[in-house]
Amino acid sequence: MSHLQDYNLWELTVLAIYFAVLLLLSFYGSHRYVIVRLYRKHASGPDPEPARRFAPEELPVVTVQLPSFNERYVIERLIDATCQLDYPADRLEIQVLDDSTDDTTELARARVAHWQAKGVDIKLLHRKDREGYKAGALEAGLKSARGEFVAVFDADFIPQPEFLRQTIDHFTEPDIGMVQARWDYLNRDYSLLTRAQAVLLDGHFVLEHTARNRSGRFFNFNGTAGIWRRQTIEDAGGWEHHTLTEDLDLSYRAQLAGWRFRFLRDVTVASELPVEMNAFKSQQHRWSKGALQTAFKVLPRVLRSDLPRTIKLEAVHHLTGNLAYFLMVILALIMPLATLVRVQQGWHEVLLFDLPIFLSATFSVCYFYWVCQREVGRSRLEIIRMMPAVLGLGIGVSLNNAKGVVEVLLGHKTPFVRTPKYAIERRGESWAKRIYRGGLNAMPALEFALGAWFTYAIYVVLVDPAHPFGSLPFLMLFQFGFFYVAFLSVTQTLGGRSEPHR
Repeated sequence: MSHLQDYNLWELTVLAIYFAVLLLLSFYGSHRYVIVRLYRKHASGPDPEPARRFAPEELPVVTVQLPSFNERYVIERLIDATCQLDYPADRLEIQVLDDSTDDTTELARARVAHWQAKGVDIKLLHRKDREGYKAGALEAGLKSARGEFVAVFDADFIPQPEFLRQTIDHFTEPDIGMVQARWDYLNRDYSLLTRAQAVLLDGHFVLEHTARNRSGRFFNFNGTAGIWRRQTIEDAGGWEHHTLTEDLDLSYRAQLAGWRFRFLRDVTVASELPVEMNAFKSQQHRWSKGALQTAFKVLPRVLRSDLPRTIKLEAVHHLTGNLAYFLMVILALIMPLATLVRVQQGWHEVLLFDLPIFLSATFSVCYFYWVCQREVGRSRLEIIRMMPAVLGLGIGVSLNNAKGVVEVLLGHKTPFVRTPKYAIERRGESWAKRIYRGGLNAMPALEFALGAWFTYAIYVVLVDPAHPFGSLPFLMLFQFGFFYVAFLSVTQTLGGRSEPHR
């Protein structure tokens, strides 16, 4: 750079950290281009058809497991939907795996008795110690299950009657160990928060899962809306609770054992998105921390195996991807400083050094979600309108998720914290007076501080014409993201009000 001699050591250090973090982020960001390329190469056309279909007399016994912990608002809805699955009654077993400490257990017991009277093979298995959390409940239920196959639905899901008919025939292929359906959302349009979440999850399911699965890479069971071959679970060593993402952990162990998985993009199961920011953050913290825990646990086995290099590289991106949140926080701290010290840098240098990194680290995210939303039928205008909220939410929650990453790096263990569900399906419904809402912690204050930090940087750029105004959109996006997440975290806790509908 022609102006390097004009910077002092402190300023050079700031710029070096800034560009190093951007380059590392571009490693993960550019991978989104790879996913889109794999999707377009391998994912054209509908879901693959099973090799053959079970004859009616061949249909195997299926156990449906419904893990639950303090789900008073949704447990009855879940049980009712599951008991209406279209499958021969003599080959369907339902287990309500309840670890609740509130009135959820009594609500579940009443619905179980109702359906038992109608001839449904459904049982309530209540544990009082909650050992192993969800993984422990699933493992405990498996000991008494009579099914050759095991389907799992979390409490906020509503399986459609035809779910088993749509999935079971894929197991006529003897090496298929798990079939995962795509999540759909009952309350996608409830608020800006739920719409942004839906876009983020669409990217994971529509593009990542489909691309990985159809190109022969590893992908994972998502903890719900899927069905396992029982032998696969046993061959992989069973459910384990060493990580907060027992589903991801078991998925990799099963695929390392030689089992194939199948993702059905065109089969969807309705679910409920968190409508409260703190519930969303709790979910994201668990997923981010659990994925990195799984990386430490299984990635060495993946890299030592004789699997193809493409599978190993994808596993690295998949399991370590949440390190990007930690990098994002470093970027948030350093970006305003880097903006302030680049007064003497010319526009040619900005284009030369910043544009390639921007295209891989930032534009790749926009392109990724643009493609996935077009695939699910969203209009161009709708996607453009949603993009700032999607990017802002991803930035704003980065501090929360980075906390999970740091906890893994420091070896700090935390319990499994489930995401509260309120049975919110339509706009206008309120969760303000419902229990399970968490309390305040220090995180919103730190998020507000980062928002204020970017406000100061924006002010400096605006009042000093020497600063390149090209940095403003990035600064404003970070400012919005941190303020938005912090504001909802506080107001929804203190006031108990939902986000205004937009």
